[in-house]
Amino acid sequence: MTLEVDRQSAEKRFRAVFAHLGALTAYARRRGSRDADALAADVMTVAWRRLADVPSDDPRPWLYATARNFLLAEARLSAQAASTSIREPERVAAEAEPHELDPELSRALRSLTPLDREALLLVAWEDLTPSEAAQALGINPVAFRVRLLRARRRLRAGLDEPTADDRPPAALSQLDVEGT
Repeated sequence: MTLEVDRQSAEKRFRAVFAHLGALTAYARRRGSRDADALAADVMTVAWRRLADVPSDDPRPWLYATARNFLLAEARLSAQAASTSIREPERVAAEAEPHELDPELSRALRSLTPLDREALLLVAWEDLTPSEAAQALGINPVAFRVRLLRARRRLRAGLDEPTADDRPPAALSQLDVEGT
């Protein structure tokens, strides 16, 4: 009887964790995973095996940390395959996100370091609080808030920076229009 009760409580708890599968898939897809669905499924497999380690109040930071580890491993394998000139099988084109990023925002995000970009995206796209995002990255919440503040400043500077299309032609920028 007690074994059955334990199993039912574990299944109920895992259902609450499993409810985040779609968010994990979207996270992996936005981070450029070759197979976002498989990565999210792998995270759920680890969550089931280590259910006692998954926080019961909010499993998202733990799940995102695990997904991030899988993404880093995937990137290492891709880099290793590229350096040893092993040809990967042709990739199936990833499904496009239903929305496109503004080109200026996309450029500004790409100009950030991966850590700055991840700090911003965990808060903005994954809807984590700074404390939850710090937990997902495995860093101190105060350190994360500093990183987030600096990342926001760098993003703002990147957005304010004129692009090649925005700059006036050199001859016009030196033209004295008032005749003084």
